[in-house]
Amino acid sequence: MAAPCAGMAGRPLGQFLSCFRRTVALKTGLRQFSGSSMCRAASQAATVTERATSPWSLMAAVCLQRLPVISAESSPLEQRFRHMMQQMELEKSLLSDHELRLLEDAERMSRKQSDDYDSDEEDDGRDQDIVLAQDLEDSWEQKLKNFQPAPRVRADVDKDLSSVQRCLADSLVLLAEQQVGAGKLWLLPQAPWQEGETLRQTAERALTSLPAGFNATFLSNAPCGVYKYKLPKAARTDSSEGTKVFFFKAVLSDIAPTTAINAPFMWLKKSELQHYLKPAYMMKVERFILDL
Repeated sequence: MAAPCAGMAGRPLGQFLSCFRRTVALKTGLRQFSGSSMCRAASQAATVTERATSPWSLMAAVCLQRLPVISAESSPLEQRFRHMMQQMELEKSLLSDHELRLLEDAERMSRKQSDDYDSDEEDDGRDQDIVLAQDLEDSWEQKLKNFQPAPRVRADVDKDLSSVQRCLADSLVLLAEQQVGAGKLWLLPQAPWQEGETLRQTAERALTSLPAGFNATFLSNAPCGVYKYKLPKAARTDSSEGTKVFFFKAVLSDIAPTTAINAPFMWLKKSELQHYLKPAYMMKVERFILDL
């Protein structure tokens, strides 16, 4: 009788301990879930509040580059190295098909001039016109004389700062005349950020707002630089202290000449930017502009 009584007494105690463990685990999980949810909600609320009360306005600008169209002029060292490599390739190279054909034609002509020449031994068709390799070279030489390459330097176009076809051997950056306060400054094309759009979309809108249409390829969704400036003390308020400008890089896809007349933009080399940009602005911009 003792064993059944012990089993009956032990079973309620085991059930009680099992229920106690489940209750403690459930309360702990609810406490952790409630704590994490409250922290996440508080963080989101703080972010929204900070965004709404931030004294900095946001803008996005695009650094549009036109890559070099033609190769740059070789330096004296590069020219000497190129001549050396050409001489080495000439000395170590094998005869091309055209050079082999020249030798065959010379050998055939020498056989024809000999006294024991027999035309029946030739493999070529007797009724067909034979075009010698030397004749081909003469025609190629004539075409080369008639060919006029395009000039590498065009003084009239290179002086036109609004032309996208200036300085074809250099990389150019687009500057636009922007309204800042009561005056106008030469800056990278920029536009204020609007609620509901990403910063890249703002940069794309800044580019499409120009009077001339440019086909560009943006390189990233992330900005490549940022420039922050404060408003004058007379214009500062508690809700407006300054502006943060985020830069996005893009490459020009089409270099067709623009049809805009007296357009408020310029295509400049990196060395020319310092003549139009403010020093503080130039210091931020030159970090991500590659002079290719």
